Amino acid sequence: MSYILGISAFYHDSAACLLKNGKIIAAAQEERFTRKKHDPSFPKKAIEFCLKEAGIGIEEISLIVFYEKPFLKFDRIINSIQANTPFGFSFFRKSIKSWTKTKLWIPAIIKKELAFTGNVLFSEHHEAHAAGAFFSSPFSESAIVTIDGVGEKACTTIGLGNNNEVKIIKEQHYPHSFGLLYSAFTQYCGFKINSGEYKLMGLAPYGKPIYKELILKHFVTITDQAEIHLDLKYFSFDKGKTTINKAFCDVLGQLARKPSEEMTSFYCDVASSIQSVTEDFLVKLLRYTKKITKSDNVCLSGGVALNCKANGELLTKDIFKNIWVQPAAGDGGGAMGAAFVGWYHYLKNERTYIDNTLPEQAYLGIGYSNDAIEAVLKEHQIDYSLVNDKELCEEVSDQLKGKKIIGWFQGKMEFGPRALGNRSILASPLYSDMKKHVNMRIKKREGFRPFAPIVLEEKAKDWFLDSISSKYMLFTFRSDKKEKIPSCIHEDGTARVQTLSSEENPLLHQLISSFEDKTSCPVLINTSFNVRGEPIVASPLDALRCFFQTEMDILVLGNYIIYKERNRNVSETLSKQIKYELD
Repeated sequence: MSYILGISAFYHDSAACLLKNGKIIAAAQEERFTRKKHDPSFPKKAIEFCLKEAGIGIEEISLIVFYEKPFLKFDRIINSIQANTPFGFSFFRKSIKSWTKTKLWIPAIIKKELAFTGNVLFSEHHEAHAAGAFFSSPFSESAIVTIDGVGEKACTTIGLGNNNEVKIIKEQHYPHSFGLLYSAFTQYCGFKINSGEYKLMGLAPYGKPIYKELILKHFVTITDQAEIHLDLKYFSFDKGKTTINKAFCDVLGQLARKPSEEMTSFYCDVASSIQSVTEDFLVKLLRYTKKITKSDNVCLSGGVALNCKANGELLTKDIFKNIWVQPAAGDGGGAMGAAFVGWYHYLKNERTYIDNTLPEQAYLGIGYSNDAIEAVLKEHQIDYSLVNDKELCEEVSDQLKGKKIIGWFQGKMEFGPRALGNRSILASPLYSDMKKHVNMRIKKREGFRPFAPIVLEEKAKDWFLDSISSKYMLFTFRSDKKEKIPSCIHEDGTARVQTLSSEENPLLHQLISSFEDKTSCPVLINTSFNVRGEPIVASPLDALRCFFQTEMDILVLGNYIIYKERNRNVSETLSKQIKYELD
């Protein structure tokens, strides 16, 4: 029996993933347990969960693999500081403490934190991304493209996966990073970098790409080989203070938006412009990748691969016959990739999950039985009803039809950034004001933010044009049904769709089918079960707190239904408002 633990930590989105004989047993981000969004700390709680899920102790772990090579990364940082002397000194003073205290001593930290006596190995950052994408894909052979801010040195890489091996065949190094370019515009439009990039993507459809040529003239040049060259005089990320500088703002003609300021049409146009540049870059990169790899398949990973609007555009170009995007494409998913590197690259095991047979991707986190849920409800003196699956779906679909908002907590928690139906807030898409209602009164976030539809897979093509199976909300598709489902079709006529089969999530499929029986609509709004700044809920207690601190109407925990109106006098433990750092 061979257990391999993959770990990502100390930058953002720390996570752990456990393999048993090459099969994914469990995976989770640390933020779900600590309740600190994008928590970068050592993922001790996530590791404890993985071990408990497998029913083993740390002594049974054969190998631990960390998702990047710290000394290579430190070398790049020191070289960057030297190149920017004396401007990089403040960055050096700020970062040297964390590096000398923790980041350079990963094996010692792992052994101490976990009382582990075995081998600790390292993957390169983009190797972990590429491995996580390829070895979780249905392909036995594939091109692999990874795009992010920066790993050790690489920012964009092209690789090849074949059976049990991933090779990087071309890479572009820091500071010429498309991920950092996109983050620069994220900051400029008033959002938090390494967190708010998806907001920039959601803002883009409200504007027009009128600054696209200006961006290509001043900020970035993209070659025919899809290499990018940033004009560094407009950026400050290599000096460590901020991503952009005054020269950047001068080109665009306005100061960077402050997070508290009103969102104007100018910033919408800027967002639209960089999104258009992104889509063009990805098309060019994939065409070049196709040219040099000759593969029919491509796997995408890295933070930029979470840009579902760009992924949707790639589908329309028919560059590759098949596209796979790793569901946890960001740094959290690096833990999965690191574990796969241990199993395939270090131990040289043959590939097992190929030929269109996918390992479980979504529901890899912690789960709770009905008995465990009931114990929490009784502890907090909650009024509830216990019903069977059929009664549950009938009652909840009636309430959805009646415009009620449902907190939906079922089974195992999702791994990755998306709520895929087990830790979700559900609502009817039939009402034009539902988007505003959920954004403002439930999620407590910006009103422009779109909501994703979840649709029965067998009905998807009737509602979303040219849609394909999209289990993980990683592609957008156009829809001509905005009049019927106005609250989940975005300004540009697209939607970030999740298709759902009865095999993947039988209970949710049954609920949507029941809703369709009542409304002739096989679609629901599906958004993550949290408020702005809060990680997605992990436990029944997290769900109860979120439920009683928002204007959700009904909470479903397993087979238990809780009505807000019947629980007006709950304890301060549940009702006291928790303040989260806004993303």
